[in-house]
Amino acid sequence: MQKHSKAFLVRVILTILIVLCCIRQFMNDAFENVFTCILCLALFCVPNLISKRFSIQIPTFLQAMIMIFIFSAEILGEVNAYYVKVPMWDTMLHTINGFLMAAIGFSLVDVFNRSERFLVKLSPVFVAIVAFCFSMTIGVLWEFFEFGMDMLFHTDMQKDFFVNTIHSVALNPSGANTPLHIAVEELIVNGEDWTAAYGGYLDIGLIDTMKDLFVNFIGAVVFSFIGYFYVKQRGRKKSVAAKLIPTVARDDDDTLDNFGNLLSKKETYELAHDTTKHAERLLYQHSYSSMHQEHAEKMKK
Repeated sequence: MQKHSKAFLVRVILTILIVLCCIRQFMNDAFENVFTCILCLALFCVPNLISKRFSIQIPTFLQAMIMIFIFSAEILGEVNAYYVKVPMWDTMLHTINGFLMAAIGFSLVDVFNRSERFLVKLSPVFVAIVAFCFSMTIGVLWEFFEFGMDMLFHTDMQKDFFVNTIHSVALNPSGANTPLHIAVEELIVNGEDWTAAYGGYLDIGLIDTMKDLFVNFIGAVVFSFIGYFYVKQRGRKKSVAAKLIPTVARDDDDTLDNFGNLLSKKETYELAHDTTKHAERLLYQHSYSSMHQEHAEKMKK
């Protein structure tokens, strides 16, 4: 109960901050930011909805991390321009995103893997690989979203970098597939020398995209290793991953089998019934075998 109250406290504090931010943005006629604030409040409800809809217990630490991540990305990053004001803010959030998405992907597979309703049981290595692939897929889809927003709505979600050299085969006069390496010494845009003012020309988001995917990769790899050892040592050691991996909600009548798989009351009854029938069958076979042996001995006499 105390753990859940901590998550609730984090949610209350962040909600108050978002409401205050929303009021301030409304007074400044920044209605786009008002929509962002409302979106954050809606996203805060998603973990609870998923937990109730699918009967999944989401760890308190994971809930708190998700809410802090949303607040940091949208309220601090977008509304308060931390992406521009704070160096490496975007890099830090993409790294955490890779870590969190790997945790979510891992938990999805692990929940199915531990259920008796699924006959296929995956090895810890395969579960970790699926978690890694899930995290990288989410990262790629997010970069698609950023690219689409920049192209369709002329935003700047893919932040640009100034570079002062060009490496391109398009500038090779011979048409050979050999890149030319050219230093940008002068670049005039609308009468302004960008090399003097900014140090080069814009790469139009390419470096930002690859940097985001790389740090997402790092976060995904880190959690995949943690998740692998979590499954390997399940029930024997406490793991950091246990604070990040949702589990199936367990009723008072639920139990665990010898492999740590969660069984419902119905599944426990069916397992006990099958075990009893199997024991009766073995007892009958043993009795029949003993009678047959006694009959054989009498026939010999």
